[in-house]
Amino acid sequence: MLAKVAPDTLNATAADSDILTRMPVSDRIRYRLIEAGQRYHANDNIAAHIREGELGELREEVQARLREVLHALVIDTENDHNTADTARRVAKMFVSEVFRGRYEPAPDATAFPNVSQLNELMIVGPITVRSACSHHLCPILGKLWVGVLPNAGSDLIGLSKYARLAEWVMSRPQIQEEAVVMLADELEQRIRPDGLALVMQASHFCMHWRGVKDDGALMRNSVMRGAFLKDATLRREFLSLLERDSR
Repeated sequence: MLAKVAPDTLNATAADSDILTRMPVSDRIRYRLIEAGQRYHANDNIAAHIREGELGELREEVQARLREVLHALVIDTENDHNTADTARRVAKMFVSEVFRGRYEPAPDATAFPNVSQLNELMIVGPITVRSACSHHLCPILGKLWVGVLPNAGSDLIGLSKYARLAEWVMSRPQIQEEAVVMLADELEQRIRPDGLALVMQASHFCMHWRGVKDDGALMRNSVMRGAFLKDATLRREFLSLLERDSR
């Protein structure tokens, strides 16, 4: 059983580096986040507060805690060959794969000047997106389209970088409405376009697998910024091109 440090104990012992060293790695990271006044919600990136080697420690801690979950579910992992290694597999999946957008810094997406002064509508997509519902940790699988209206002063990024940034943002426990806004903020900060539009359509397994168990429902939402918000003609052009693409 891992030692659990209460929040008041965490604050009381913050000055004692020896005690910090002996804390579970999750508490050490949490301490740094609290000291920095940094939020650590499910869809936040906390990479700046994780030190070298600590992701391996975190996987080991998550693995140990998942063994406790399986034990509480009355699963005999010692004698059941199918679940004997499940805690390790799930810990690796959470930390290194499906939620890695929380623990890794943003991917390189070098911007370059708009030398040709492009100012026409560009659409990137459909980009495959994979995420997980932060309410039940069930998969969210879907497609994303990005519309960009650059100006002479905009920066440009390579097409593959849109997919890499989308994966980084989506690889966290999310709700779709917030995920699209987060990605829009990230892209707007990097390329500073005259207009930015995102549309995401996804299937939510928290509806398919549990609850209402409706396996045909899709959710589509959009974010419109700048010219896409103000210019109805541009917005219609973008959405009409998407309709053709999604047929």
